[in-house]
Amino acid sequence: MSRNIFDEAEYERRVERTKERLREEDLDAIVVSDPANMNYLTGYDGWSFYVHQAVIVTPDHEEPVWVGREMDGGGARATAYLSESNILSYSDDHVHSPHDLHPMDYIAGVLEDLDVADGRIGLEMDAAYFTAKSYTRLQQNLPDAEFEDATLLVGWVRIKKSEQEIEYMREAARISEKAMQAGLDAIEEGVPEYEAAAAIYEALIMGTEAYGGDYPSIVPLMPSGDHTDTPHLTWTDRPFEDGDPVIIELSGCRHRYHSPLARTTFVGDPPEELEETAEIVVEGIEAALDVVEPGVTCEAVEKAWRETIAQYGLEKEDRIGYSMGLGYPPDWGEHTASIRPGDETVLEENMTFHMIPGIWTEEVGMEISETFRVTSDGAETLAEFPRELFTT
Repeated sequence: MSRNIFDEAEYERRVERTKERLREEDLDAIVVSDPANMNYLTGYDGWSFYVHQAVIVTPDHEEPVWVGREMDGGGARATAYLSESNILSYSDDHVHSPHDLHPMDYIAGVLEDLDVADGRIGLEMDAAYFTAKSYTRLQQNLPDAEFEDATLLVGWVRIKKSEQEIEYMREAARISEKAMQAGLDAIEEGVPEYEAAAAIYEALIMGTEAYGGDYPSIVPLMPSGDHTDTPHLTWTDRPFEDGDPVIIELSGCRHRYHSPLARTTFVGDPPEELEETAEIVVEGIEAALDVVEPGVTCEAVEKAWRETIAQYGLEKEDRIGYSMGLGYPPDWGEHTASIRPGDETVLEENMTFHMIPGIWTEEVGMEISETFRVTSDGAETLAEFPRELFTT
């Protein structure tokens, strides 16, 4: 029985849009292995992506077919909207098998039963959990099939959110606010970094008085001291010291939907350069958000940011944001649209992005970010949290 996070009609709409994309691409099936895409299409939610699993969609089969490890079949029955006949399991001897068995051998058999063994089959070739061996085993088992890279097919279907998805992201934003405040409150001279991380994690899971939180797709990121020139470090045993800048990037998670938030704090009195950089970053974010509305391109939003910070002699070559929402480890991004030069994706209402125009140089590291929704005439930032440099 499904947890009823979404009604069945919403899943049916998602599947139908995916089928339309298959027809447009002249594909007879797609083998979906990204856990977020599997969840999006069926509701399946379990920490089982460390073994091979898939959701198969064909234009002619009414429901998707979930295929996973036998012991995870019960999880599919508990969380997915699918009928029993579309929940299929392979035996445990396919897992880390000493007998030259592989889950893709079973999945190949399912594709044969769906009468697409000699068709054009889309694969998520660049998905985190689709391995090289998965590809070669499908090739060996289905020599008459033509395999195509369909990594982003479902991602582009997902890019516009429903009202219920937006509401879960707003709820995630409330959790993000509480977790960010918990982290900022915990950071002070002499406190080990892991204590701040523990405070953040407690807030992420405890959620609000109305609802709890889920585990986020990315752990809280917390580079500090001399290491704020790089964005993706976590925490250590080191105590915070006077004169330490500290970056916190985190996300609340609600029913697998995220609302990332980043802020920077300083232990003691911050140097003037860091204060000035924070003011420039905030001005650039606000200029970029002012440009957001349906019909504007991603690159136009980035241009507003770039031209603003250029007035102060700052440059940033990296993208400053990306489409995101539903996610599983290792990432909450959708891997589709990016806020960067050259991305001509046209914004539409209910697209959601994490705008994180961090500045990382040898002298200074600074992150302030916002998750926003494209509205009918602008941008809605999901978190309500001061956009500034903090101090302890």
